[in-house]
Amino acid sequence: MSEQRYTELGDFLRSRRAALSPAESGVPTYGTPRRVPGLRREEVAQLAGVSVNYYTRLEQGESHQMSDSVMEAIANALRLDESERLHLLRLAWPAQVARREIGPETVRPAVHALAESTTGQAAIIVGRRADLLGGNRLGFALLGVDPGGRPNMTKRMFLEPSMRDLLVDWESQARATVAYLRMASGDQPDDALLAELVGELSIKSPEFARIWATHPVAECLHSVREYDHPLVGRLTLNEESLRLPDDPGQRLIFSGAEPGSPSAERLALLGSLVS
Repeated sequence: MSEQRYTELGDFLRSRRAALSPAESGVPTYGTPRRVPGLRREEVAQLAGVSVNYYTRLEQGESHQMSDSVMEAIANALRLDESERLHLLRLAWPAQVARREIGPETVRPAVHALAESTTGQAAIIVGRRADLLGGNRLGFALLGVDPGGRPNMTKRMFLEPSMRDLLVDWESQARATVAYLRMASGDQPDDALLAELVGELSIKSPEFARIWATHPVAECLHSVREYDHPLVGRLTLNEESLRLPDDPGQRLIFSGAEPGSPSAERLALLGSLVS
């Protein structure tokens, strides 16, 4: 395990400890003033049933010797969700996580055809580094992207002012984007281009750097997104994100509206404008 991996493990544990209040964990405070809102190291150690010295060494990057049972105990103490537990595993035991050869990213013709033939819903194909790899005309129009363009969606989120106007809840969507990027970086820690992307965004966007420092981790599955589209107005769309098992890291994302809703009418109008 590299020194960077030691540091990332400690940073992740500290971020989750800081985000968990004594009340959430059932830790008594007896009315004693606290310097920080989160749990103390000794409180996490007690909840996990490990020594304070051992847990402190984990956070300080001086030890990574965690058995499965200890890892599970710490995950329970910090109340990690499924995505966070997987991220902890990747940081603590990277050798146990299957690695894939990193090469040029391509999309199979059948996947392109599926996205392009979809009607009534916006469809896009996103790669492992959040590059837009394809989609249908409605998908490109929804995002305000030229059909021939292949931008990085995380760069657009943080570096293009138009995204703040397009996404009604920009802060929430921005955090979700960073959470997925953090998970991708744990899955492929040797991806130099992914590391370069994180570095560039950390320099160019204070908002990205702020969110990245909190170590959010989450998988992109399904959600409801609200758009304020410059051509058709407000849209509330159900988003389904499907991983492509034969193309690890790639996702096919569909966005559609409830039938008969004003959003469905506006989405159909947008489709007619770009057809």
